[in-house]
Amino acid sequence: MTAEYKVHGDIAVITLNNPPVNGLGLATRQGIVAGLEQANADAAVKAIVLTGAGKAFSGGADIKEFGSPKALQEPNLLSVIGAVEKSAKPVVAAVHSVAMGGGLELALGAHYRIAAPGTQVALPEVKLGLIPGAGGTQRLPRVLGVETALNLIVSGEPVKSELLASLPGQKLFDKLAASAESLPEEALALAREVAAKHADGSAFPLVRNLPCKHPLGDAYFQFARNMVKGMAKNFPAPGKCVDAVQAATQKKFDDGMVFERDLFINLMWTPECRALRHLFVAERAASKIPDVADDTPKRDIRLVGVIGAGTMGGGITMNFLNAGIPVKMLEMKQEALDRGIATIKKNYEAQVKKGKLKQDKYEQRMSLLSTTLSYDDLKDADLIIEAVFEEMGVKEAVFKQLDAVAKPGAILASNTSTLDVDKIASFTQRPQDVVGMHFFSPANVMKLLEVVRGKATAKDVLATVMAVAKKIKKTAVVSGVCDGFIGNRMIEQYSRQAGFLLEEGATPAQVDKAVEKFGFAMGPFRMGDLAGNDIGWAIRKRRYTEKPDLKYSKTADLLCELGRYGQKTGAGWYDYVPGKRDAIPSQLVVDMIEKHRKDLGITPRKISDEEIVQRLVFSLVNEAAHILDEGIASKASDIDMVYLTGYGFPIWRGGPMHYADQLGLFNVAEAMKRFAKNPLDDAKFWQPAPLLARLVAEGKTFS
Repeated sequence: MTAEYKVHGDIAVITLNNPPVNGLGLATRQGIVAGLEQANADAAVKAIVLTGAGKAFSGGADIKEFGSPKALQEPNLLSVIGAVEKSAKPVVAAVHSVAMGGGLELALGAHYRIAAPGTQVALPEVKLGLIPGAGGTQRLPRVLGVETALNLIVSGEPVKSELLASLPGQKLFDKLAASAESLPEEALALAREVAAKHADGSAFPLVRNLPCKHPLGDAYFQFARNMVKGMAKNFPAPGKCVDAVQAATQKKFDDGMVFERDLFINLMWTPECRALRHLFVAERAASKIPDVADDTPKRDIRLVGVIGAGTMGGGITMNFLNAGIPVKMLEMKQEALDRGIATIKKNYEAQVKKGKLKQDKYEQRMSLLSTTLSYDDLKDADLIIEAVFEEMGVKEAVFKQLDAVAKPGAILASNTSTLDVDKIASFTQRPQDVVGMHFFSPANVMKLLEVVRGKATAKDVLATVMAVAKKIKKTAVVSGVCDGFIGNRMIEQYSRQAGFLLEEGATPAQVDKAVEKFGFAMGPFRMGDLAGNDIGWAIRKRRYTEKPDLKYSKTADLLCELGRYGQKTGAGWYDYVPGKRDAIPSQLVVDMIEKHRKDLGITPRKISDEEIVQRLVFSLVNEAAHILDEGIASKASDIDMVYLTGYGFPIWRGGPMHYADQLGLFNVAEAMKRFAKNPLDDAKFWQPAPLLARLVAEGKTFS
């Protein structure tokens, strides 16, 4: 049973025990109801305490039951809360550590509440594209006031119990315990106190009976609605949160509950909710490696070495300093080190100036950074990450040096974005200690970390790197070894399609606008200008030798031959004004593309935004299907995580694989067959990948 029942004198204690966060799964719900029945049937029991074991009161719904019949099976959470409210003996909720979602809603059904200081209190359903569905929008405004409750519900962010307990007029907590350790005894004392208070048969206080009004009524809710619309235009849930809380101020409690439930159920079926729930599960699944057990021993990482003080090296270093891990940074020249440190300081000082970082924290972080010009000084590092020039000869020199100086058991990582990690590992006598750690630029901001597993990479190295990624607040996704790994291998096909679209009649601005309207943070041409068009040029030059049959548009090469590398040169696919990042359409580039079309004898045609989006997005999907089939990625959701956290794919669409599943893989494959008939496109590429063809034939999805 995942809810334990014990009697302490005249008080029954029901303890939720469903690790890790006491999720309210079916067995737990059944256990609570059974405990209430047992306590109410025992004449010796005068009151009931409801609490949670371990590190949580309750984190809410049990994610293991998401989408399964158990989630809806009786007693559902509404029934459990109803049983708590109707208990013939007073129920005291003793909350600690975490009281979120359904866990908080359960506590709101109790007659009294006592909280340990430091308890994280939240209704985070909005982050899953939902509103609270078990009375949260109706009860929380009654105990915290309309505005405080609405802010909590719309943001989904946790707030500490002591802050909420200090609000004037709040009725969420009847008492704040002195400490987490004293909470059990104080809860028993409160239970005895309220049992004595109601010994005369007086009614227990119910949150549902409290008044709920806002002095400015409609005007306040209209203001809230406008604010929410501006901040979350692609997500329906925040606006529905406002509607539900407004209903709490206008309807009888039971009618408000019906209204909340209708909104909740309708949101469950929206594509945005499905996408956010997919993201929630995918993010947790990404840390699971099929053949690496959770209890795999991990290596201690007490000192990190970073080779290179440029943009990437500096950004990588900041991640570790932020997490309190000392870093030794290596460069070949003192001037390069000085420049790198100056950039790190400038980044931190900007945060201090904006009030995002306290001065003492900044100083503390900088004190963890030391520098060197000698490889010998990396001999004590537990993890060494190189962030040097993306050329195999340079990597070879670095790893041979590291092999000579690094201590046994040190993890040697490459920040390569495309190169063969197995070949890099072969430059050492310890390939089992070599791994790819591909950070995305700017490395101190971007969440994604591609962890590249070489054929010899040890399991404890993988387990350690995944744990380190979590510590530095990265979303780590494991990739096998191939050219470009997951993200860059896919983006190459996306970029090829963008080039073909120019040759066929589109302009850079039209392509970018179409894909940005779809929801990408940035279109392919603005992205090229930001990253540097010379990077793609170098890759294409390599491709022309390695894969002479692979077709590319020449437009990007022509652009680079003009020296238009992007923002860093003040001109790329767009023109730029010094000091600004605004992309200004360039007549010179349009003329260059038109001349190129004429030279090829291509008559431009009008291309719809729908075709632009489909060709770009489906090119990602088809390449990803090859990646899955080859075992480079272990699951489709990992690919979605790469694109959601590293490439600006719209979150509300759930990633390319989830989006394709929602559209229907049959429809995606049919579109690919149409694109294959275009003589100016790459017919060979548009043959649906074998995995995609199999899934279509079997009526299945990627997930």
